[in-house]
Amino acid sequence: MSLSNVSADLIWEITRPNNSYLVKRKSGGGVQFSRDPLNLTNKHSRKYAGFANDKAVGVVSGEKGGVVVTTKKAGSITKPSARYTVAFGANKTARKTYKAIARQVAGYRSDLLKAAVARASSIRRSQRAVKPEPAQKLRGNAAKKAAASA
Repeated sequence: MSLSNVSADLIWEITRPNNSYLVKRKSGGGVQFSRDPLNLTNKHSRKYAGFANDKAVGVVSGEKGGVVVTTKKAGSITKPSARYTVAFGANKTARKTYKAIARQVAGYRSDLLKAAVARASSIRRSQRAVKPEPAQKLRGNAAKKAAASA
């Protein structure tokens, strides 16, 4: 089956009200989200819809830390495994990772550059080790009593 003669706008208009990635919520004013792996902001909109666009970018966390950037090839509609993926390791600094992602996305779809870097930043932030909370210092009379008893 070849979809080369079907425009991305037509695909979006047909699948916009109902598709497998759509998440509808009655709370919050009926806001709609997307679970599309090639959607950087998880907003249900034409700009970010990876399944409807010929060119799409996805950023997910890697198996061993780091970030994996996936771009969709326009000619591989019927072959999802032919997508182009690049992994950015966890051993790189955050700045180098963001710069490499920005360089890759800028040449592909420059309108998604900020969203891709923001997504990578939030993924890297979630991969950090949680710092233990320091013990709370005693203040005022409690501190004086503790110092007197010690």
